[in-house]
Formats: sequence, structure tokens, C-alpha cells
Amino acid sequence: MSTPQPFGRLPDGREALLYSLQNKSGARADITDFGGILVRLVVPDRTGQLDDIVLGFTSVEPYVDRSPFFGATIGRFGNRIGDAKFTIDGRTYTLAGNDTPGGQPCNLHGGPLGFDKVLWSATPFSESGVAGLRLTYLSRDGEQGFPGNLSVTVEYRLTDANELRIDYSATTDQATPVNLTNHSYFNLRGEGRGDILAHQLKLFAARYTPVSARLIPTGELAPVAGTPFDFTKGQAIGARIGEKHQQLEFGNGYDHNFVVDPVPGQKLAPAAEAYDSETGRVLEMLTEEPGFQLYTGNWLNGSLVGKRGQPYTHRSGFCLESQHFPDSPNQPAFPNTILRPGQRYQTTTVYRFSTR
Repeated sequence: MSTPQPFGRLPDGREALLYSLQNKSGARADITDFGGILVRLVVPDRTGQLDDIVLGFTSVEPYVDRSPFFGATIGRFGNRIGDAKFTIDGRTYTLAGNDTPGGQPCNLHGGPLGFDKVLWSATPFSESGVAGLRLTYLSRDGEQGFPGNLSVTVEYRLTDANELRIDYSATTDQATPVNLTNHSYFNLRGEGRGDILAHQLKLFAARYTPVSARLIPTGELAPVAGTPFDFTKGQAIGARIGEKHQQLEFGNGYDHNFVVDPVPGQKLAPAAEAYDSETGRVLEMLTEEPGFQLYTGNWLNGSLVGKRGQPYTHRSGFCLESQHFPDSPNQPAFPNTILRPGQRYQTTTVYRFSTR
């Protein structure tokens, strides 16, 4: 772990810092304490050439007010909560609304001042030769409308096997929804090097959760078979993204939660695998979560300029956000997301990189 570097100042004058994790092969993960954001992820291609494969900015300032959640730690609740409200034990809580798909309000990724917009406490550590960064934050009762004081820890580790491991944990003093994730946009060719439509994607998911025009799940767990959402055998991201299909029209492309196929006796299950034939880079995602969101950069339009000085054009990155299902607090049939006093929220996701 090198000495943290200045990464710019927040509007209130506080300084953000950038921490670097590096392994013996030269892979590197740069993380800022603002938003727990993964700013840079450098991994080798099939020739050993290192390149940065996540979208982002060169300083903290654009992350404050212009970022579409590039690399961010998301909370309290990743994805959408319909109508920006939910009820626990007979009491209804109204959240900060920050998105209006289909003309109806919802709470997206924890609200306008979610975990991606706060300054975390950061502590570098080394464990069995693996470099790590521990981030902690106390989300106060009522923050963005959520109940309870929630104590959160997020740990990044970069292993010598070129795995970026993210461990999330949290405790609370009141019942509250918790659904933490990371919102990195990947481009295995290298950030700023064109779109991701030719990436081959395989998803270990035979079902997904269709949405309404409001992008809120209908409650159905629908089979992907026979639809553009069937990546079970692998296909290019762009192979069917332009088909006339109501779900693709609602999301302006892929912006949907997939249900991870469970593996008996295995908590950390394979969820997705992406491959870029030009560089040979392979990304595998393994997670303890029951689902993940595939988002294909549908709203990137070239107005944001990345670390390489290139504009981020339409579909120049894709996201694999491990998660519980969207709107779970309002969907009793979905896996539970309510954390109660005396319980510990704990979950791990691993992004593994290799070549072929």
C-alpha cells in the first residue's frame, strides 16, 4: 500500500484521498474515500499489457455532481425502491426521491445523498500479504429517510490471483432495509476505448425480474429462455440489445436484475463472466447475493470525459451490480432485505480477472 494521494476537494473544503492497492503481478486498484469509489482498476491483457478497465474521473470534483455512480459504493439500498417509500412493522417511511422513470418517483441507490456522496473513514491494511482498504461510515437515523443508525464497513482486497474482493458488513439499532453494492462500469478493452457491445457475456441466471415502465419489478421471476435476456450460453452484449422487446424499451437497453442460479453448498456462486476477444481479458463475478443488475451504459452520451481524455459514448461500459432484488422492501415474495438490531448484514462479491 503506497501513501494515499490527494484527490481533490469537496465543496465544503474537505480533502478526498486516493488509496492504491497493488499485487505482485502489477495489477492495481485505486479507491477514494469519497463514496468508497473504485476509481481505477488496472489488469493485464493476454500479452501482459496493463490497462485501466473501469470508467471514472481523474479527480473527485466530477464525482460530486456529474457521475452516473461510476465505481461507487451504493447504499443504503442499491437499485430502486418504488414510490420512494416502504413500510416496516406497520410504520411507513418516506425516502428522498431522486429518479422518476415512467413519470413516477422512486429512491435510486439510496437517494441523492447516498453512500456514494459521503466521505468515508479509510484504513489501509495488509492481511497474509494481501493489500486491503477498510472503509467505515455511520449512517445516522433519518438519513435520506431511512430509519436507524447504520454502522457500515466495506473492505476492498486485491489478491495475487488478480481478484478484487469486496466484503460488506453492517449493524443497526432499528429495523431498516440494507442492500449494498458496487457500481463499477467495466470495459475490458480499456476505459475510453469504445463501446462494450462486442463483449461476450455469460450469465448464470435462468430467470430475471421483469419491470414495469417505472423500472420497478412486477414481482415475477420470469424465465430468460426465448428472450433477449438469455445469456445462459453466452452471447455478445450487443447481439439482441436492439430487438423490439418491451423490457428493452423500458430500460433503453439492459437495466435489469437477474436471479443467480443457486449452487448447492456454495455461498459464493458464479453469477457472470465477460470476455473481450481483442485483449483476451476475462471478468468473472462471484457473489453471495441472490441477484445482480446488468446495466449497459444506456444513458452515456459522450458528455462525460474519462481518465484517458476520451468521451464516454453510448454503451462504453457495462455494470454487474451484485444485489438483493430491487424494491424488495415492498415485495414480500422477494428475499428479505430488512436488517434488525442484533443481526449483522454480511456479504461478499469477488471480481476475478484472467485472460484467454
